[in-house]
Amino acid sequence: MRRLSSILASGLLSVCLLCSASLAVGANDLADLARIQSGVKTKRVSSYDRAGGNNDRFENIKNGETRELFNVQGAGTINHIWITIAPPPEQLSRNDIILRMYWDGNEFPSVESPIGPFFGQGWNESYPFVSLPLASGPVDGRGMVSYFSMPFAKGARIEVENQTGRAIDAFYYFVDYVEVEKLAEDSGRFCAWYNHELTEALPDGENEWSTLGPQGNNPKGENNYVFADIKGKGHYVGVNYYVHSPSPMWYGEGDDMIFIDGDETRTLFGTGTEDYFNTSWCPKALYTHPYYGYARVNDNVGWLGRTHVYRFHIADPIYFDKSLKVTIEHGHNNCLTLDLASVAYWYQALPLTKLPPIPNKEARKPKSFINEPDMHKWRDAWRKAHGGDDQLWGNER
Repeated sequence: MRRLSSILASGLLSVCLLCSASLAVGANDLADLARIQSGVKTKRVSSYDRAGGNNDRFENIKNGETRELFNVQGAGTINHIWITIAPPPEQLSRNDIILRMYWDGNEFPSVESPIGPFFGQGWNESYPFVSLPLASGPVDGRGMVSYFSMPFAKGARIEVENQTGRAIDAFYYFVDYVEVEKLAEDSGRFCAWYNHELTEALPDGENEWSTLGPQGNNPKGENNYVFADIKGKGHYVGVNYYVHSPSPMWYGEGDDMIFIDGDETRTLFGTGTEDYFNTSWCPKALYTHPYYGYARVNDNVGWLGRTHVYRFHIADPIYFDKSLKVTIEHGHNNCLTLDLASVAYWYQALPLTKLPPIPNKEARKPKSFINEPDMHKWRDAWRKAHGGDDQLWGNER
């Protein structure tokens, strides 16, 4: 009964937060719904059954195959995407289906990411996720949705590549868009990029909270984890951040450090990972807000395990004229070994630039969980390193 009450309370909180957020965005957003538009046509491309039957899906997308979902010429704006895939994640990895989007006839993609992490589904897991621009809904987060605005002036193309090692049995989707006569000249192009890194501890160990001795400093952001490294003009609008910690130690003492327009010293400097994500005091609780939250948390000892935290700059985009580099420390002074992945989102003015290559399948492979037998082996090694006394408790110095 307590768990049911907790779930109901969490659901009510999410609804209330979404309602308050729609008001917080500004009355003009709701007022704009009443404006009668001219020169705009609503269009859709989907996986519907062309024969008029009920087989509304793409079938048997083979391993190694690239399948085109959307290819439209002219000007318009994508305003809604919905996708669901079968079989479920335990049989078909969403971390190995690559989503790419191309704008205005460019040969290179401006969006490149595994499909799960793009929509807020980390690793190869499936769970509910709620935010203003992205969501993953029932059942078990398998209905993946985007409300990001994606303008194009000369055409747009979306494709997926199957790198899972097996066929995708069924792929259902909508791409809804509006067709316009001419795109506004100040319309940026939507961009998103996936990164993944197994970070390295310092030579003197994973010395978080000065557990092993005095800590060093990191004033320049050297060896920080990179969310985005962009060349051009635009504004940054957020990130999904996926952290897998192999230790019970708090993973988030690292600061965000953001460099704008080539600044050699950090232009924007943070005070801790949870602070950048609008939370505090080393959280490990599920929390859903339209702009930020914890969609998945570890339920283990300390902060051991997987955490998905997100932050969208809806009311506070980060603007840049020449370049932007968004980074974060992995532990204070980059002292921790963590398995990190992220998808960053931004809008960029023309001309667009090529994204860095995303990590390959082997590099993306999720690390296994640390469990109780592993921790027991750590204790055994510690006991032997301290003389093997039969009554060693575990925190003797």
